[in-house]
Amino acid sequence: MEASERPQLPLDSAAAEQGSVRAIDDRLVIEHLEVADAGSARVVREQFQQGRRPADTVAKAIEIGARVIDGEGTAANVDYVRREVQASLGTLNKELSSTLADGNTELAERIASAFGADRSGSVQQQIKQIIDGATERHRHEITKLLSAEDGSNPLVAIQARMGKAILESDERHRQEMARLREAHAEAERAMRHQVAVMGERVAELVERQEGDERVAEAEDAGTRKGFTFEEKVHLALERIASARGDCASHTGGEIAEGGGKRGDTLIELGAAEGPSAGRILFEAKDKRLSMNQAWAELNQGMAARAAAFAVLVVAGEERMPARTHSLHEYEGNKMIVPLDRDDPDGLGLEVAYRLAAARVAMARDRELQVDALAVRDTAEEAVSMLKQAQAIRSTLTGIKTSSDRARTGLDAMVEAVRMRLERIETLIESAEPE
Repeated sequence: MEASERPQLPLDSAAAEQGSVRAIDDRLVIEHLEVADAGSARVVREQFQQGRRPADTVAKAIEIGARVIDGEGTAANVDYVRREVQASLGTLNKELSSTLADGNTELAERIASAFGADRSGSVQQQIKQIIDGATERHRHEITKLLSAEDGSNPLVAIQARMGKAILESDERHRQEMARLREAHAEAERAMRHQVAVMGERVAELVERQEGDERVAEAEDAGTRKGFTFEEKVHLALERIASARGDCASHTGGEIAEGGGKRGDTLIELGAAEGPSAGRILFEAKDKRLSMNQAWAELNQGMAARAAAFAVLVVAGEERMPARTHSLHEYEGNKMIVPLDRDDPDGLGLEVAYRLAAARVAMARDRELQVDALAVRDTAEEAVSMLKQAQAIRSTLTGIKTSSDRARTGLDAMVEAVRMRLERIETLIESAEPE
């Protein structure tokens, strides 16, 4: 009975199909009401996504809208009253101005009560309260979300991923360091083995070099005396002469019959088996002479030793007199042959010996019918073959030079290896423990 006495709107049976709205005292009862407004539907959905119940959003919207409508009605009434007052009091005395002013003030207060920003119940204040409340709820929800320790907190997932990435990075770092240590140890073992092998090789080379130096010292001592190359040439000539029945005399330090010490080795053809059939003088030189000096040396030597032919033996092609050729006969009684300084006992010396002996024999037995063309052709063939042999010898000499260069490179490589080993030890000593 008490409920029925409260003020309420009558039921609208004609609009029941479209929903009904009842105002009961200070409450609204809405049943089956459908509002076709896209903006309202969007606001309800967005508020629901933020955690507000749709009924709360609709109720708040109705409250705000009702105050706006009420304010609009108040503003319309104020305009109406103002127009009526202005129309009625247009001719009134100025005495009523104060009364109208008081009425205007009262109306202004009523308007301000609805729309004044500083009034607690104004529309602006209600909107501000709604926004502040929503902001506070959002802040609280975000704080709660970021403070959670379960999977709902996005920071937990981020921390988990970062922790996993850090662990994986640490594991890769440990594996890489282990690999580097193993590679370093392997490289060090290989380098130590290589150094050991090189050390053995270096020891062999040093021993060989020391032997070469001792030989070089002995040769230098002999060179200072002026007999080393000369003695080697004499020994080679002595071997050739012995095989042919000739005699070879080392006359480099002996006074000649004609005076002076011209000529280093004198060959007497056939003297080992009977009277000498002719003499050949060999002059060994370890320095370069000019062509005039060479001819003067040989001519004086032949005159002093009573020789019919003279051969100038020089230590290498580079010591040949200018404008002269190897094994070429000059002035009918002179010839020049270059030999290896370290090994003069070769084919070139024997070819020069035999050509000189043949020329002496032909000059002695002029009545003999000798085929000069055949002799010349045969001599040229021998000289050609000798040049080929010398080319081969030069190739072998080049191989020896390359070997010497390789030995020098090996020494430099060994020194570089030592420097790198010292670098490795320095890196190990300066490394900090993990």
